[in-house]
This record gives sequence, C-alpha cells and structure tokens, in this order.
Amino acid sequence: MSTGDAVHDAPTGDSSNSDGSSRRYFLIQATSVVGAAGAVGAAWPFVSYWSPSEKAKALGAPVKIDLSKLAPGEMLSPIVAWRGKPVFVVRRDAETLASLETDTEMLADPDSEVAEQQPDFAVNAWRSERKEYGIFLGVCTHLGCSPKYVVTDNFVETGQGGFFCPCHGSRFDMAGRVVKGVPAPSNLEVPPYRFESDTVVLIG
Repeated sequence: MSTGDAVHDAPTGDSSNSDGSSRRYFLIQATSVVGAAGAVGAAWPFVSYWSPSEKAKALGAPVKIDLSKLAPGEMLSPIVAWRGKPVFVVRRDAETLASLETDTEMLADPDSEVAEQQPDFAVNAWRSERKEYGIFLGVCTHLGCSPKYVVTDNFVETGQGGFFCPCHGSRFDMAGRVVKGVPAPSNLEVPPYRFESDTVVLIG
C-alpha cells in the first residue's frame, strides 16, 4: 500500500439493503390497503342492494305517540301514520267501556274471533291492552276508505259512538268491532303496540 492512499473503516451495515427492505415493506403495506379498499368498494353495491331503502325503513319503522294531552272522549289529532296507514287513537270514558261489554247484539264479531285482526292481548271486549285507550288502523276493512270518528249516536239503538265509513256505510263500535249486515267483513285492525310509560305508546 502506498503512503498516498487513504485508509477508511469498513461500514458496519449495508445501508442500501436496509433502504430497499423498508421500501419493499411500504409497497406491500400500501398495496394491501388499496386492495382491501377496492374489495370493499366492489362489494358495496351488493351490500346496499340487499339493505332496505330509507323509504322502506320509514314505512316499517315504529311510531311513538304521546297520549298525555288526550282527554276522555277524544281521538288523537293530528292522526299519525304507521306503514302508510292512519292510526286512530281514542281515549274512552267509563260509560263507553261499560257499553262495550253489554251492547254487543248488533256486532258481527263481538269476541274478536278473526285472529289476524288484532294481537293476542287485544282479544277482549275493548280490544286493547289498556281499557281506556283504543288503538286501531283507520282503514275500513271493506275497500280501504278511512272511517270517521263519531262521538255519539253512531248506533240508533244505544246512542253509542264509534266509527262510520262514509264510502259505503260500514259502522264500527268504540272497540273497532264491525256491525252486522254492512259491507265491511271484519273488525278494524289493531296494530301491534306496547306502552313505554303511562302516556307513551310505541306502534309497531
């Protein structure tokens, strides 16, 4: 070795190999992330296809109703809708409740024998979970018209109130039970519901 040659210490590690490994690791990780995102993006149309639309959710979503301001003898207004159908909510007084158990001779189905027209808890004289409140779908079982709420004199014989369908003359008592001999073949439907508190009911 000549005296003019400089002597350098050998490097302890290969920096070029280290940089290459880091670069390869980064590329593998980045590719994996992009690939996963692409897979999710490709699958999303299929997932969203099988998911219910916002409109479908709204039609089937439960409806919460506050009954705190409903006085005896009144029907809730404005009328709310569940699954695109009006919901009638009436608060019955003691006199009305008594008549529901006795004035039944003119009714076609006083014992609610058509099972699909109400939940099991509503198979009783008042067709409800709590006697005081009657909750029905406001759709006549004849051709789907919306009956009108009649406070009194829906029945000439007893003066009892109920619901009258102006389209074809069907009548229902304050428990939504249909009268004999009218076009409507069955009682008004009672939707599924439950009380969340003394004054709040959840329909659906």
